[in-house]
Amino acid sequence: MKTKLSYLSILCAAALWGTMGIFVNQMTAFGFTSMQIIFWRALVAAVVLFGVLICKDRSLLRIRLRDCPIFIGTGVISFTCFSFCYFTAMHLSSLSVAAVLLYTAPVFVMLLSALLFHEKLNVRKILAIVLTVAGCALVTGIASGSAQVSGLGILFGLGAGVGYALYSIFGRYGVERYHTLTVTAYTFLFAAVASLPLSEPMNLLSKVTSPEVVFWILAVGIFTSALPYLLYTAGLTKVESGRAAVLATIEPVVAALVGVFVYGEQLDLYKVGGIVLVFAAVALIQAKSR
Repeated sequence: MKTKLSYLSILCAAALWGTMGIFVNQMTAFGFTSMQIIFWRALVAAVVLFGVLICKDRSLLRIRLRDCPIFIGTGVISFTCFSFCYFTAMHLSSLSVAAVLLYTAPVFVMLLSALLFHEKLNVRKILAIVLTVAGCALVTGIASGSAQVSGLGILFGLGAGVGYALYSIFGRYGVERYHTLTVTAYTFLFAAVASLPLSEPMNLLSKVTSPEVVFWILAVGIFTSALPYLLYTAGLTKVESGRAAVLATIEPVVAALVGVFVYGEQLDLYKVGGIVLVFAAVALIQAKSR
């Protein structure tokens, strides 16, 4: 039963991440810029997670000053940059295209791991790269000759994938020293601090004009950051990280369904085929060698 609940936790986390477009579009409608959305998302998530750490074990709050570069990596270089690229890709393309391009991250993790940690590139990993490239070509319409996504939209989508991948690289150093909740909480704290100067702080609060706006600010931090990260971390107690990564690939499926049923985006056979190829690549990367 505990194992089933762990699987369910991971699936719920991925589904919540997949609904991010709803929150981003709503806050954009209120006049918030992408960087302001990132700030509120990070700040609310940091407050919630630090509250969890205080209740769980206050010793988990302690970090060493010399380890701050790790959290600069996860919070600033990864989270802030990938979120900005992801939100921009949503506006320049669509929710489904942005989500699939974001899931090129496992390929970038693999390539960076080969470069930094000297992990070998075998036939299985190379095949995964080919599948990812083919899947992205189908999703964006390049392969079918009906591309409706601008080159800038594709570039920001791939930038989101690189930024997302960097979280795994920096986080690898972090989890060797600290609890995963500690790493995540400080990631959001550093992201909030870094994004504040870029968020036009003089008019940031002026846009908080009603209880409805406050609700969406809290919602974007809780439902797209704090809660899914807590669920995903809880799921990892009974599920291997490789299987968890494969389960999390329902995120772009949910994002695509939100785009189709909420915003009326088109989902043709080419996009479906591309999504399947990207999923296959992620599963292939995570699968154990015979």
